Amino acid sequence: MATAPSVSYSITVRLEVPAGGKAVSGITQHVENAGGIVTALDVSSAVGDTLRIDVTIATRDTEHAEAIVSVLESIEGIKIHKVSDRTFLMHLGGKIEMKSKVPLRTREELSMAYTPGVARVSLAIARNKEDARRLTIKRNSVAVVTDGSAVLGLGNIGPEAAMPVMEGKAALFKRFAGIDAWPICLDTQDPDEIVRTVQIIAPGFGGINLEDISAPRCFEIEARLRELLDIPVFHDDQHGTAICVLAALTNALRVVKKDLGEVKIAMAGAGAAGSAILKLLIHAGARDVIVCDFHGAVHQGRSDLDSSLQWIADNTNAGGYDGDLKGAVRGADVFIGVSAPGILDGGDIEGMAHDSIVFALANPEPEVNPADAREHAAVVATGRSDYPNQINNVLAFPGVFRGLLDAQADGITIEMLTAAARALACVVTDDELGPNYIVPSVFHPEVTTAVAAAVREAAGGRRHAAPEESSEITYG
Repeated sequence: MATAPSVSYSITVRLEVPAGGKAVSGITQHVENAGGIVTALDVSSAVGDTLRIDVTIATRDTEHAEAIVSVLESIEGIKIHKVSDRTFLMHLGGKIEMKSKVPLRTREELSMAYTPGVARVSLAIARNKEDARRLTIKRNSVAVVTDGSAVLGLGNIGPEAAMPVMEGKAALFKRFAGIDAWPICLDTQDPDEIVRTVQIIAPGFGGINLEDISAPRCFEIEARLRELLDIPVFHDDQHGTAICVLAALTNALRVVKKDLGEVKIAMAGAGAAGSAILKLLIHAGARDVIVCDFHGAVHQGRSDLDSSLQWIADNTNAGGYDGDLKGAVRGADVFIGVSAPGILDGGDIEGMAHDSIVFALANPEPEVNPADAREHAAVVATGRSDYPNQINNVLAFPGVFRGLLDAQADGITIEMLTAAARALACVVTDDELGPNYIVPSVFHPEVTTAVAAAVREAAGGRRHAAPEESSEITYG
């Protein structure tokens, strides 16, 4: 699938051009003829008869960027000084940092923040370890834990290569929910080692966000950690995706005036995300679902069912359909894909029920070309930012953890996930709702607060008052 020029592959080219004539307009024309888009053009200096210009260009990919630079080099009278990849520049030295919340300007302040004053706080926590939620960063901190085995769109790239993604996740936590998140990239893919490592670092965190750990290990790791820890454990690839899909489907069904309990749903993908989506949909009232993996429909007669697939077989496909995905999609009201690119075409979507809904969420290339799907479906959503209705987990996880931390929750339940999805759906008002707007923008100011409030209420409010809200101060 051809992609349009994107900021993800934008470059800034510093070059010298003659001050007179049509040099500047010629640069823009050459870039556009090569398929790029000039997004900024700034004169940085002028010396004699030459101008030094910074040209920022959106390109399709690395090869396209190199081709455009070659075009610029071929223009007579132009000299290229430097080419900068803007995405790599953003990542230089990392994207996050630690800052002190308190001033350390005097000896007195140092004595309270560190020795000897800090000993009093430590002794208070030693007497009651729950005070760590009030008196340390544990109150507002999340560990983003990965082994780098299933990084979105990249696969098993290892812990070092996963670090930029986890840093980005931490930055999103801070930007959208004010949460201090820490990337923890583990150099092991052994479930026992991962579980033990997270268990022994858990005292410093108020929640654990598991990220980009491959299935089926992620199921075991999450389940074991939930049993061992007294803080919430959330696997975003599963539960964040499920929340966003349920919210989007709730609103898409409002658009086409259909009921979740009455529609036929075909799903592609029985891994971590697919299983979590399915469980949340069933909890919310879905009754007629067929799930397909690369072997076809999951049904009771299959001989390759592991525990996860067996649960799917036990709770879906009551008619025992044993065909492929294309057959499952035929006549369906809803298609949800969290699998592989290009497995359906426009003809498959045409064969769905009237006013069909298509969620093709494989990224970066969806299960069906969105343009083809839009010719036949009433509502189409993807995981991409260059089409309407982007289903993006950042709509969910900041608010979910904000609510969990505020409630000082010791776990997470399916009722909390459902509450989060309903709150997210309700951010889109009746006046705003339409085929091209079923989920709010990630920058909508009410997303995090609405989701957090719903999760906090579902978690039962606050177990303890925050220090500034407490009427008492314990003296140690």
